[in-house]
Amino acid sequence: MSILLLKTVLEARAACRKAKERGESVGLVPTMGALHAGHASLIKAAALENDFVVASIFVNPAQFAPTEDLDAYPRSLDKDCALAEEMGAQAVFAPAAEQMYPGGEGVWVEVAGRLTNILCGRSRPTHFRGVTTVVAKLFNIIAPERAYFGQKDGQQAQVIRRMAEELFIPTEIRILPIVREAGGLALSSRNAYLSADERAASLVISRALRAVQSEIEKGERDPAAALSLIESLIAAEPLARLEYAEIYSFPALEEIAGKMRGNVFIALAVKIGQTRLIDNIVVAVA
Repeated sequence: MSILLLKTVLEARAACRKAKERGESVGLVPTMGALHAGHASLIKAAALENDFVVASIFVNPAQFAPTEDLDAYPRSLDKDCALAEEMGAQAVFAPAAEQMYPGGEGVWVEVAGRLTNILCGRSRPTHFRGVTTVVAKLFNIIAPERAYFGQKDGQQAQVIRRMAEELFIPTEIRILPIVREAGGLALSSRNAYLSADERAASLVISRALRAVQSEIEKGERDPAAALSLIESLIAAEPLARLEYAEIYSFPALEEIAGKMRGNVFIALAVKIGQTRLIDNIVVAVA
């Protein structure tokens, strides 16, 4: 395996500096590892648009609440490095927590306000603070021309975009489409937690999103009616428990007053057994 495995901030900075000295553009794909085809699509896109691609693999403790799955989160560094290399990355940055938080978790980069208080921010109040802090650190270490994120984490992608804009970070934020399994389940590292029965039950999530999209295409414009349809479909699946179903404008993620129009963001968080899964679609409403 010829891919560079970078373990320290100094190593990562040196490798990216050398790439820039060679006149190469640098792309970054931030991940928490346990890479799947969704991550692969991001790395492949980065390799098409940049000369030197770094995939970061860091299970970020700052974005997990004490009751969440930090210790159980899947880790597979060797497989991740092989997939990253296959997709065209030149380096993997896999630091220890002490590298990313040398003084402990005491310095934060936070996007405050409504954007981080809705959707996942409502039930995970410190989550996005952890995300923006670690991504800001990665941007400072790697200094990429472009960074790649998946639309599955649609709220997170918009939070990161806002952070980059407000801090005048010159990195271009690229947000790529959701990659799904054949049955419609959005790819996620947490899918590994699902039993066979739970995996079958999880298909209700994408089925509910497709159903509401179909109703909108037939002329439904009432957000309350669209949400009611989602709630009824999720409630009919015994293994599923709906945490939230919400509709906002896109990409601003602002509340919709009255009828849906323009691009709308329809997002769900659902517990399948003990596994929390999120998904979303963006629908263009005439």
